[in-house]
Amino acid sequence: MFGREELERALRMLGAVLQDRGASSRILVGGGSSLLLLGLIERPTADLDVIGLASGGHYAKAESIPGPLAEAVRDVGAALGLSDTWLNNGPATLFDFGLPKGFEERVSVREYGSLEVHVAGRFDMVCFKLYAAVDQSGYGTSKHLADLLILRPTTTELVTAAHWTRTQDDSEGFRGELVKILTVLGVEAPDVSL
Repeated sequence: MFGREELERALRMLGAVLQDRGASSRILVGGGSSLLLLGLIERPTADLDVIGLASGGHYAKAESIPGPLAEAVRDVGAALGLSDTWLNNGPATLFDFGLPKGFEERVSVREYGSLEVHVAGRFDMVCFKLYAAVDQSGYGTSKHLADLLILRPTTTELVTAAHWTRTQDDSEGFRGELVKILTVLGVEAPDVSL
């Protein structure tokens, strides 16, 4: 687990290691660690979620972590006492059915030596966190729901995010959980035609 300061340190070290090895990487990240980087939450997180790889102003699904980056991640993890998967592509499946409309315009970019980190924007994190909260059906004690409450999305943002989540999972079971979580967040089911 690391907080913002430890995450920034790990990213600086990772960028320096890549630079020393004559390599570079451009990654697109989301998840709790992205909220840490944006300064929107303070809770510690276990990893940095890589959603995609950046190339020429566009993003592609991170099917895997490229070899030179994966090696550097392992070495930095060993040096800092982090797991080998402190940077991973677990949520890359978000690309399978499309990212929220306008996603690219909301990304912010941070540079750490030879590592360029593209951080998903706040609204996109509302979408991702709503999806994760519903997907895990843990609206009672879910860290995703807790993150949503900290982000304080408007009703309009939640309705828009809810529609995006349905592009990821259009099952009736998901819809039922989505309605429950929206209700917890103060959005009445009749306000949302899902």
